[in-house]
Amino acid sequence: MTYTIKQIADFIEGTIKGDESITISGINSLELAKEGEISFYYDPRYKNALAVTKASAIVVKQPEPLFKGTQIIAKNPLLAFAKLVELFSPQHRPAPGIHQMAVIESSATLGRDLTIYPFVYIGREASIGDESILYSGVYIGDGVKIGKRNILYPNVSILDRCITGDDVIIHSGSVVGSDGFGYAKNGRLNVKIPQRGIVRIDNNVEIGANCSIDRATLGMTWIKSGVKMDNLVQIGHNVIIGENTIIVAQTGISGSVNVGADVILGGQVGVSDHVTIGNRVMVGSQSGVAKSIPDGEVVSGTPTMPHRRWLRMTRILERLPELTERLKQLEKRLREIEEEKQR
Repeated sequence: MTYTIKQIADFIEGTIKGDESITISGINSLELAKEGEISFYYDPRYKNALAVTKASAIVVKQPEPLFKGTQIIAKNPLLAFAKLVELFSPQHRPAPGIHQMAVIESSATLGRDLTIYPFVYIGREASIGDESILYSGVYIGDGVKIGKRNILYPNVSILDRCITGDDVIIHSGSVVGSDGFGYAKNGRLNVKIPQRGIVRIDNNVEIGANCSIDRATLGMTWIKSGVKMDNLVQIGHNVIIGENTIIVAQTGISGSVNVGADVILGGQVGVSDHVTIGNRVMVGSQSGVAKSIPDGEVVSGTPTMPHRRWLRMTRILERLPELTERLKQLEKRLREIEEEKQR
């Protein structure tokens, strides 16, 4: 499909700087783009690629003198890029149909226009919403309720009685509703505390590959609308994640944590149990959250502290060997002065 540069600018609500007569037939990275394609630029780290790209046009936040071709000035180039990818390369949707090698219990309820691949299992009294896609190896436990237009990629497991809203995407290998981690001591023995709650996932949530979301001990673990979760994330029992929060890969959240709305948790963040993270909090990568954080804070480190303080500390850490040696020399000199005074 080919579009004029004006059609593209109107589509992403941008303004054109340069030749308005060109047409665009595709989208590509700065490094790989060729004539007739559009790319985007928003990160100064790619300035070298911007200078040599063969793209016919680029999307930018402000005019870039390094690029001599047509530019579309957009308020948010990254958002514009997401829209253009979908325009030029829409996601393939498989044709509706239920494969004869899927195993579906007779008491299950199936919506309209479903796509169910071979080797899917759907348990007793489960329900699957309209237009959902279940790829091979998906396991749907008894009493599970799946909303409309869900996409469950291969080998996703949603265990008994858990719930998903509409437009939920769960990537391969993730488990929703595994038992929470809870044990009581009986002498030296670890006695399992029964985990009888559920997981509730609201609308427009995306969960990456190989994530684990534990069911509640009682009540529910709750992932609210708009949450985006990267790969290899662990969510403990009875955790609540607020709307539009982003959780980056390898983050682990212990049980009974309450995470607010619009939070960003960087990669490999660890969160201790029973803490509260306020709305709009940002936690830097590899941080350890051991106590609650108020709304709007930006923190880093282990234990977490204000981000700017952590940066100052890391600069000092790099100089510790040198500072230690200087301290030893000062102590030695001080002893020498004291000894001279005593003579």
